[in-house]
Amino acid sequence: MSYPAVAADRSRWILAQRPDLTQERQRLPVDRPSGWILEEEPDGNGVARKGVTVFLTNSECPWRCLMCDLWKHTTLAPVPPGAIPAQIDWALRDADRGSVDYLKLYNAGSFFDPRAIPPSDLPAIADRARRFQKLVVECHPRLVGDRCVEFRDQLAGTTCLEVAMGLETAHPGVLERLNKRITTDDFARAVEFLKRAQIAVRTFILVKPPFLDESESLEWAKRSIDFAFDCGVDVVSLIPTRSGNGAMEELELRQVFSPPRIETLHAVLLYGLRQGRGRVFVDLWDLDRLCSDAGVAANWKIQFHSINLRQTINPKFILANPSSPWSKDGELPAQSSNEKI
Repeated sequence: MSYPAVAADRSRWILAQRPDLTQERQRLPVDRPSGWILEEEPDGNGVARKGVTVFLTNSECPWRCLMCDLWKHTTLAPVPPGAIPAQIDWALRDADRGSVDYLKLYNAGSFFDPRAIPPSDLPAIADRARRFQKLVVECHPRLVGDRCVEFRDQLAGTTCLEVAMGLETAHPGVLERLNKRITTDDFARAVEFLKRAQIAVRTFILVKPPFLDESESLEWAKRSIDFAFDCGVDVVSLIPTRSGNGAMEELELRQVFSPPRIETLHAVLLYGLRQGRGRVFVDLWDLDRLCSDAGVAANWKIQFHSINLRQTINPKFILANPSSPWSKDGELPAQSSNEKI
């Protein structure tokens, strides 16, 4: 069976590839998040800021994106009012709030989807967020609208609101096949709306999504960065595409997907930094899956973390690392530029 060409058929196919995690999802406690982490990232002035990222537990996004594995941590029904503020309290109780500058509320749905975050909880969430300099929330581009502005107003001007949205790729054909149900025009309109409302924007870009080979994925990641900054985003977060949801494993078997080489991820990051148009980060989650050697993976992770914080290139690492694809033009070495899946 070929990968479906019609969106509704794609959604059914993606659901059919999933492992059955019904019992695990039924047991998820709704009064605590699926996890939280402390992290650092630089602000727009290059100053390193500490933050806490809370991974909320709530119902699944209504879209069925091909690459998404976040549904594993979602409830089968909407969470009751009061659950989300309780989850935030649970995550923050051990954090040193006096030294934490920003709060990220990430979830497997969309923050402004009333089925994921009960609207009655928004004032309580805003009350907890006002102690931070910045609040980052995730939202699907098609749900960007007046509710974003209303929530911004609930922050009372004391906290900068930033909305994170997945562009994934500017490749129109691949974006459609990802089943996100948006076009690049939809994304551009959402960014324009948010920027007009003085709401900051970050976007997620996939490095090597399905249906692209290694050299194509490098080219389209660079084009996607350019497109995102052309739209007006403030931050680009690069996500190395991974398997783990059933559908991606099936595409691996069909030889139309494989994770990116870590050198490709590095080349994309360097390209983004050289543009000087905004902050560019690499998502370090599961980065070791891109290297077979644990020591090499650890070295790359240290270097990516350093680049994320400093937003500068470390030439000593580039020169000392023979596998680095760095060049003046940010291209992959010739021996890998024609690699096909």
